[in-house]
Amino acid sequence: MKIRVLFTILLTYFIMTPSIAKNIETDSFLTKTGKKVTVHFLQHASLFFTFDGITIYADPVNYEGIDYKTLPKADVILITHDHYDHLDKNAIADILKPNTVIYGNSTVGNLLEACIVLKNGERITYNNEPNFSSKYFDIEAVPAYNTTEGKDKFHPKGRDNGYIIILDGSRIYIPGDCEDMPEMSDFKDIDVAFLPINQPYTMTLEQAIHAAQILKPKILYPIHYSDTDLQGLSILKNNNIEVRIFKM
Repeated sequence: MKIRVLFTILLTYFIMTPSIAKNIETDSFLTKTGKKVTVHFLQHASLFFTFDGITIYADPVNYEGIDYKTLPKADVILITHDHYDHLDKNAIADILKPNTVIYGNSTVGNLLEACIVLKNGERITYNNEPNFSSKYFDIEAVPAYNTTEGKDKFHPKGRDNGYIIILDGSRIYIPGDCEDMPEMSDFKDIDVAFLPINQPYTMTLEQAIHAAQILKPKILYPIHYSDTDLQGLSILKNNNIEVRIFKM
């Protein structure tokens, strides 16, 4: 009887496992000139953008139900830092093509030979590059760190990267893991922001609201939020910020 029960359980698992596949949520927004950018939310802080023939990944990590081998190959991969939930060599390997460009901070550069290291404040401009159909886009590395005393050990100042992607004049903010840093006041004209909401590693809900009020994006996507209650973000309607929530 025990053997039969165990066999039934194993058979059920075998039958069910291949059918497990995450429904990748997508959303879209328009650039300054009305071109569509599609964002594909994978899980946690992993997502990718498709725009005008370009595919840009941010922190690709393998999660259950996601097969990176079936996803579009990357033109650009942005890695914010080396924590396991942001850097996954296997996921990266599955989306590489011969001319894929990978950017990361110095710790990522130590782990990935192909990574081009960007420091906070450095900017890369692609202008009529033959490898990309789009005529113009920029990538700027910005600070990403914890500000709360005792939590700065998770993401110390000066180590990690956030990124601002400029597509067709629209500025898209990918924060990495951080809190509401003073430097956010310098991130001008943000159109779309992705903010991590998950203490003790990233922002509290109150910090995310404060960060959004500083950044003033037209669209805010919460990420990294796990089981955090996001209802309080509704207050951002008063700041003319549209909150769009992907399912975790």
